[in-house]
Amino acid sequence: METKPVLPIAEMICFSLYAATHAMQHAYKPLLEALGLTYPQYLVLVSLWGEDGQTVGQLGQALQLESNTLTPLLKRMEAQGLVLRARDSRDERQVRVSLSAAGREMQARAAGIPRCILEKSGMSLAALTALRDQVNSLRDQLRGG
Repeated sequence: METKPVLPIAEMICFSLYAATHAMQHAYKPLLEALGLTYPQYLVLVSLWGEDGQTVGQLGQALQLESNTLTPLLKRMEAQGLVLRARDSRDERQVRVSLSAAGREMQARAAGIPRCILEKSGMSLAALTALRDQVNSLRDQLRGG
């Protein structure tokens, strides 16, 4: 039985995406450390800056995180004074997450991060947008959607 040659790791799309993810997080790290944030915390804040008062379920869907991952993250952020968690007055089963004053103030402090990442990429906004769309399409296709 013949076996096909193994694809070199540098030619594997999965490895390219994996390595790019690490490089992206490495680029974000000093920017976020200056604000006292982790990358997942930044993503939560970005989501809430777009729409404050989301339920944990809505945040989980937006960030593609399970509640058993998201809940401890939100508890840490609440302890840091960035968000507030409260039961929904209309549905006690739901927990709503809102920005605290410090969480809202963080938006101005983090405003330059996207520009820094764009500059560090060396790509145009149009090229990065197209790449994002391609990666999202690949993700959706792999998920069977």
